[in-house]
Amino acid sequence: MSQFPPYTAFDDGGRVAEGFHSLLKNVEQVITGKTHAVRLALTTLFAGGHLLLEDVPGVGKTSLGRAVAASIGGEFRRIQFTPDLLPSDITGVSFPPGLEAARQGDFRFLPGPVFANIVLCDEVNRASPKTQSALLEVMEEGQVTVGGDSHPVPRPFMVVATQNPVDFDGTYALPEAQLDRFLMRVRLGYPSEEAEFGLLKAEGGGMARTEPSPVLNVDEVRRLTEAARRIVVSDPVHRYIVALVTATRAPDPRIRLGASPRAALALLRAARVWAAADGRHFVAPEDVRELAGPVLAHRLPLTSEADFTRSDAEDLVAELLGRLKVPR
Repeated sequence: MSQFPPYTAFDDGGRVAEGFHSLLKNVEQVITGKTHAVRLALTTLFAGGHLLLEDVPGVGKTSLGRAVAASIGGEFRRIQFTPDLLPSDITGVSFPPGLEAARQGDFRFLPGPVFANIVLCDEVNRASPKTQSALLEVMEEGQVTVGGDSHPVPRPFMVVATQNPVDFDGTYALPEAQLDRFLMRVRLGYPSEEAEFGLLKAEGGGMARTEPSPVLNVDEVRRLTEAARRIVVSDPVHRYIVALVTATRAPDPRIRLGASPRAALALLRAARVWAAADGRHFVAPEDVRELAGPVLAHRLPLTSEADFTRSDAEDLVAELLGRLKVPR
């Protein structure tokens, strides 16, 4: 039975905040000193989106995905992306169980590793574009089509893809269409000295970290996701999001392509969860400003002029926010 009783629509903020922060505290048993990054990852989960972790090796990207899956009692799968990985290695295959079945056209479906609640796609940019494209349908529609038959994946469902921003040898850059399907891009960064000291202390004392115990179940995550969608968004905040996304499409020699309408919807969904995690039943402009960088920056491919001037997409988003009037 769920630990969360039915709530009225007005109480949705408190309902999500209760579950969100119990999950946050649990994940932080594994990922210490990265509260903001973990909160962004959980916001992506409750917004029904997918997460792109872009950082150097060894900072806890895989551990974060495992910790989230363990904390919701969900199924976790890890796929190591390599140049020889095939689309069927991700989605699964249809096969006849025998010669007679093959003659009669009786095929059975063997699910691939994408059929899990949290799917970690490690070094996603090392696979070929054909293999990368196998993720497009499942990330957008929550299903896999093999042999003309559609197979839904479990809910909740989140792809956590990682890539190394330094080593690009033998990699295939993610196309804009695929980047647009990630709700957020998050960088964990190196731990603080105190957090790293604690990590070494625990390892030296024989206290190796284990997966956290579940504090929610997948049914509760689904219900809290639905509750977050009912958080109130006023017309001025709607227009603020539209103005920001429209500003990315204005002529700028540093931006090759502006944000899509999908980006505006992603920012809206994320802002609802962010507000609910604070216990509010409404979205404030500050929620939009807080999330604009993680939601929009990876959707803005930059030109060679931006590289020449050392412009960063997140800095450009901050610059656009500075030009817009904040609604009251």
